[in-house]
Amino acid sequence: MDASILDSIFPAILASDWRLGVVTVLAAYGLDWLLGDPKWLYRRISHPIAWIGGLITALEFRLRNPKAEQAQQIKRGAVLAVIVVSLAVVIGNAIVWLAPMTGYGWIIVAVIGAVFIAARGLHDHVIAVARALDQGVGQGRDAVSQIVGRDASDLDEGGISRAAIESLAENFSDGVVAPLFWFLLCGLPGLLAYKAINTMDSMVGHRSERYLYFGRFAAYLDDVANWPAARITAVLLCLGALILPGMEGRAAWRMMWRDHGVQPSPNAGWPEAAMAGALGIALAGPRVYHGEALDGPWMGDGRRAATRSDILRGSRLYRLCCVVIGLLLAVAAFV
Repeated sequence: MDASILDSIFPAILASDWRLGVVTVLAAYGLDWLLGDPKWLYRRISHPIAWIGGLITALEFRLRNPKAEQAQQIKRGAVLAVIVVSLAVVIGNAIVWLAPMTGYGWIIVAVIGAVFIAARGLHDHVIAVARALDQGVGQGRDAVSQIVGRDASDLDEGGISRAAIESLAENFSDGVVAPLFWFLLCGLPGLLAYKAINTMDSMVGHRSERYLYFGRFAAYLDDVANWPAARITAVLLCLGALILPGMEGRAAWRMMWRDHGVQPSPNAGWPEAAMAGALGIALAGPRVYHGEALDGPWMGDGRRAATRSDILRGSRLYRLCCVVIGLLLAVAAFV
């Protein structure tokens, strides 16, 4: 295989200038924190994630057949996944191949990569929930409904706060650590492939009657793709809790190992359990999804009455962990 192709696919492992690959990832990460998701831009053009979503919707219309046998539905869902991920890899490699011709290759890749990292956006959305709670529970419900899939119409302040903190922990893995991990390991093609998988899971990977079989392969891919990041994120939260005053680092480590299996997802429980232990609160528990009440077990030994201040504490822990990530990337690139 041509060395330049290997360089574009595995910049942090096989590239002749692997440091440039790490610098590119660091630059993308910094750009995301600096700019976030510019609303003025996405009011004019849709976010690229919406483009992926449009492709998935179009393919679902052609491939999903609810009258087909279960095995056939699974195969059709796998076809959808193969098409979407393959296109993401092809587009990523095309960008990596064409970008150097402009003379600003790594800069272009960093700018595009920043679009698919959600560190600043996640922080801003979670902080918005805390600010909304200052205005009242109704405003808090509206704000938290923007970032969680559960029914928020009957949540009190504790339920709203827990939902926001759980979203912060889980999306720290899905929206920050996992994109950085695959960007670092497999370059822009890996980042785009991961975001395609994650978007498919959010659209067709849930266990509803409509997608129970058709979305099974997409859900499996997402579980595999998020496996490393979920555990890395949990360890980062434990380390951050040891450093940050007022946090419970040992409890975070203990809850991570004890309660990560509470969630049905093989990945989400790791960062959520670590966050619960770090903050000294209980997460998960009973909730309502799509009108269905789920009497889930609790995660963590702390108090169940989470508050707005716990959201702010969780956000501080998140910011510290994000700083640690930046420092680790900088050390890898320059030291």
